[in-house]
Amino acid sequence: MPIPKSEFEEIHPCDFYQPDDILDPDQMYTVAEIGRLLQRLDPEVDLEPAVEAVLLDWAVPWILRHADELVVGDPLEYEGPGYYGLRTID
Repeated sequence: MPIPKSEFEEIHPCDFYQPDDILDPDQMYTVAEIGRLLQRLDPEVDLEPAVEAVLLDWAVPWILRHADELVVGDPLEYEGPGYYGLRTID
């Protein structure tokens, strides 16, 4: 159910990082790692499943929005995650 803006102590602009603000051009990242980086967390930090789910809610649309600036790498294991990295000009 929608909540009136007046219920919030603070509201913030919905600004997102650009891919080159958070991704190293020589590295590939999982969606979960990108979610952490969007919150300026270490990409390897352990998180509670509920927190991880919230970060994934942010990471997936961010990846879709910036797809033209990214490359995709196949999973390294059969059921492992895919990887994303910055598209660079060779």
